[in-house]
Amino acid sequence: MSQTLSASTLLAVPMAPLVGSLLAGILGTALGGNLIGRRLTHSLTILGVLVAFVLSALTLQSVVVDGARFNETLYTWMVVGGLKMEIGFLVDGLTAMMMVVVTFVSLMVHIYTIGYMKEDAGYNRFFAYISLFTFSMLMLVMSNNMLQLFFGWEAVGLVSYLLIGFWFNKPTAIFANMKAFLVNRVGDFGFILGIGLIAVYAGTLNYTEAFAKTDELALLNLPGTSWMLVTVISICLFIGAMGKSAQFPLHVWLPDSMEGPTPISALIHAATMVTAGIFMVARMSPIFELSDTALSFIMIIGAITALFMGFLGMVQNDIKRVVAYSTLSQLGYMTVALGASAYSVAVFHLMTHAFFKALLFLAAGSVIIAMHHNQDIRTMGGLKKYMPITWITSLIGSLALIGTPFLSGFYSKESIIEAVKLSHLPAANIAYWAVLIGVFVTAFYSFRMYFLVFHGKERFRNAHHEHGHDHDDHAHGGDPHETPWVVTGPLLALALPSLAIGYMTIEPMLFGDFFGNAIYVADRHPVMHELNQEFHGAMAMGLHAITTLPFWLAAAGVGLSAFFYLKRPDIPAAIQKRFSFIHSMLVNKYWFDELYSWLFAGGARLLGGGLWRGGDQAIIDGAINGTARLIDRAARLMRAFQSGYIYHYAFAMLIGVFALVTWFARLN
Repeated sequence: MSQTLSASTLLAVPMAPLVGSLLAGILGTALGGNLIGRRLTHSLTILGVLVAFVLSALTLQSVVVDGARFNETLYTWMVVGGLKMEIGFLVDGLTAMMMVVVTFVSLMVHIYTIGYMKEDAGYNRFFAYISLFTFSMLMLVMSNNMLQLFFGWEAVGLVSYLLIGFWFNKPTAIFANMKAFLVNRVGDFGFILGIGLIAVYAGTLNYTEAFAKTDELALLNLPGTSWMLVTVISICLFIGAMGKSAQFPLHVWLPDSMEGPTPISALIHAATMVTAGIFMVARMSPIFELSDTALSFIMIIGAITALFMGFLGMVQNDIKRVVAYSTLSQLGYMTVALGASAYSVAVFHLMTHAFFKALLFLAAGSVIIAMHHNQDIRTMGGLKKYMPITWITSLIGSLALIGTPFLSGFYSKESIIEAVKLSHLPAANIAYWAVLIGVFVTAFYSFRMYFLVFHGKERFRNAHHEHGHDHDDHAHGGDPHETPWVVTGPLLALALPSLAIGYMTIEPMLFGDFFGNAIYVADRHPVMHELNQEFHGAMAMGLHAITTLPFWLAAAGVGLSAFFYLKRPDIPAAIQKRFSFIHSMLVNKYWFDELYSWLFAGGARLLGGGLWRGGDQAIIDGAINGTARLIDRAARLMRAFQSGYIYHYAFAMLIGVFALVTWFARLN
């Protein structure tokens, strides 16, 4: 059996989407003279991602079946002192799984885009962007060093900026993409500090070489402090993950990213960008395992995000924002698992979540198309009979999200809850109750959306919408109808792994040798070993679920949402009125936007005003104006001696000669 992978084959995986992106972005837009049309543009980009997916699937097969691995440098960019800056690939179980998830979800999004963006003037540009996004994420997950990791990290941030603000004539979209860009820069500052500390103290940016020096790093303190160096490195790296994976308090950009087209919402929130932080922490597990302080910090941040972002989903009325807040909450679950040293569980949930979250976003987009781009769930209802495929796939996605036994989300979510319960870190107790309560909250807001959209009265008949995107407002009129196959096909394709992938892969991914040495867990963190002791197979786990508290919490959430929104819609209205302050707090997202606006924008204005008055006006203008006044006065004084009369100048010369003679005489 082959134990190595071909470098040229691996290089083709990210290059295929890049070539498709360049062809679409240059030849398919005004930049290259619009030489190719829409059909050829989407064909080229889809072909590029399809090639990447097929090669990724073959790579995963080689890794799993043959035990193949790859860790080589392909190109050395420069050497500074002893620090090598290289481009290379590291392919193991973790990388191969991420490659397949990224390319498969991206392929579904590309196909879906044909239907969703068909009337948009920026059709070719959009395909160029999403292919470039796929290339960036693949370079990130395939990297074998921190330089390339940082390149991919920043590249997905840049392309997300372009995609969130895709409709650049829309002020809210421009505000949202700038917000995402700036908030991610805050996280990335911490990230590059962490990488810099590794480069300084380990003397390398290569993963394998850096991890080989972790024992030496564990003995060091940050100079001038009593802080462990590995704790500082870990927290700095995780701050980067907080920005990219939208963890509290750097979560504020992600809901606003819904201003971009729905396909990119699915791509950002399911398989790329927001999962980059989770992947990075799992990849850096040999460093994070050295610091219980950092792990506790990660667990607390994840618990806050999982619970409190879930609360916000309960009051949202925009169909995409409900799904967006569920993404925030589920990212919190993954982060809690990372803090519990259950890295494989976090990555397992990353994989299962990618499928059902992409499904939910694309199903939401299908509903939006049918509703002529209205996104308010309060003006929907009864769509089940008009959109049977969208209905059944939305139901599958929602059931997977809330952790219904035997569906994919159940195995990963239940494993996270159990891992946190078994963790011995001080923060584990708080985190356990947060993720447990989060089960009820997730079920409630997920099925609130589901019932309001697909069941109950047909509220859309009398609704007058004044909102909707101005890019391709479908004014077809009449009853809603099922969307074309390019939209429903990807929904069905994503529904299959949402149903079965968890059942099929839990044993090898969590308790087998799937990840091998890609993930390291210290002996003092026995969570996975204890979790393995309680695992008796996927079937037994599903059957046992009905006796567990999470199952009944999820059932209670579904039941309560059905009662509230199908039987007694007057009760939520009464609760909203009775607890108006809490409702206002949730609607205003805990006033974080206002706080940041006051603190940072106001602070920047105050600082800028002070610098302007004290620095610009007082010092710079004062110096320039003072110099000008001094020169003016000197000139006025000197002008008195420039009379134009010869006898004045002769007299001055005589005085000068007398002065010189006197000076020389005194010298002698």
